[in-house]
Amino acid sequence: MKHNTIHGHNKAAERYRSLSRRHFLRGLGACMALPAFESFLSPKALAAAPSATAASGAAPVRMAFVYVPNGTIPGAWWPEGETGKNFKLSRTLEPLSPLRNQLQILGGLEDLNADPGPDGAGDHARAGGTFLTGVRIKKTAGSDIYAGTSIDQIVANQIGHLTRFQSLELTCDAVRKSGNCDSGYSCAYEYNLAWRSPTQPLTPEPNPRLVFERLFGAGSPAERVQNLKRRQAEQQSILDFVMEDAHALERKLNGRDRQKMDQYLTAVREIEQRIEKAERMPVKNPALDAPAGIPGSYEEHIALMFDMLLLAFQTDSTRVATMLLAGEGSNRTFPEIGLSEGHHNLTHHRNQEDMIKKVEQIDIWYVKQFSKFLQKMEQTKDADGQSLLHNSMILYGSGNADGNRHSHNNLPILLAGSGGGSLKPGRYIKTKPTPLTNLFLSMADRMGAEGIEKHGDSTGRLEDIA
Repeated sequence: MKHNTIHGHNKAAERYRSLSRRHFLRGLGACMALPAFESFLSPKALAAAPSATAASGAAPVRMAFVYVPNGTIPGAWWPEGETGKNFKLSRTLEPLSPLRNQLQILGGLEDLNADPGPDGAGDHARAGGTFLTGVRIKKTAGSDIYAGTSIDQIVANQIGHLTRFQSLELTCDAVRKSGNCDSGYSCAYEYNLAWRSPTQPLTPEPNPRLVFERLFGAGSPAERVQNLKRRQAEQQSILDFVMEDAHALERKLNGRDRQKMDQYLTAVREIEQRIEKAERMPVKNPALDAPAGIPGSYEEHIALMFDMLLLAFQTDSTRVATMLLAGEGSNRTFPEIGLSEGHHNLTHHRNQEDMIKKVEQIDIWYVKQFSKFLQKMEQTKDADGQSLLHNSMILYGSGNADGNRHSHNNLPILLAGSGGGSLKPGRYIKTKPTPLTNLFLSMADRMGAEGIEKHGDSTGRLEDIA
């Protein structure tokens, strides 16, 4: 007990030092974290090499998991040519061509706990519920759900005290925590990526306004609501409440940092305006349309969430995040690209060429949204002068490989970023059949997490990524 108490004091002190080094703009109902400014970095920190872990160096490593539902068309996903650096991006991955040197496309990873086994139907629930937990989930549509603690939360439990928020959970789909969604499996498995414990999924936030208020507002959730109502009544921006602090800080910054702060505040205001626009849109049919505050455009919804995730990483408000683009088994339509059929229905194409082409269109559309996010990360400078993407590990993938067959081997997985220089991107890697959880252990190591010998069905580390 004595050891735990001392450890607790050390973590509290470490949190204080970490947060006290950061700068915040404060005002009535506002608390806005700022990016790191070189004006306030010590000469030693400025000279430091890029960090390889979250616990050292001038810039921490960030980690996010972005989930896309229903798998992909395998033939259009995997690169052409040989493994290593001399690969050719596939049709599906072509939107990522500007970032080719920041990608590792990982073949051979599998999640066999999502296979039917004795439980029969329910591959979509298993694909979602096992993706970050690496364990076989309990087949139940009741309240007695049981999975495992997800890798993001295992890491967040170790390093979350260093940031304002231990982790960030986002979704661009509905929130569902109960009910029968897939052949006797609870909806909780398909609509939640992050699990605090085997019985506690962490509900992701779908509403951009609530994410914005959490990142930039102050006080409890109830207080944030009241502060928002006051701003709306007075037709004021959250920036109006922090400008006095901003002007005072600006006088202490060098020219580059003043430009950096201006760009950051402009980005915050643009996001706020986009959210306000979504809130003004009338909800014609509450039973069918997105709730108030959620953009009617799915593309804009995804873009808003990605943009806020970027700001959360840039300001070191959190280092761990999950983003569910849609619940596993999603049957949403894509009027954006002229598709009126549901995604899930199309994936059961029975090798019909016209249906396969439509699924390919959806796969490419999702990759385009992801590419926009990564390009913004690549253009954002971090505390050490490297790009934010360089100092991150952003995993994109699905717990289904081929939606037509409901297979869970050779999953479509790619890892973007250099992990602060600890990874060797720009490669296509194909391993022998290997648990996906092996990759997660290697990512956890680079986040500074310690003592994680095993996760789910892992058999070791995935050394190939370095």
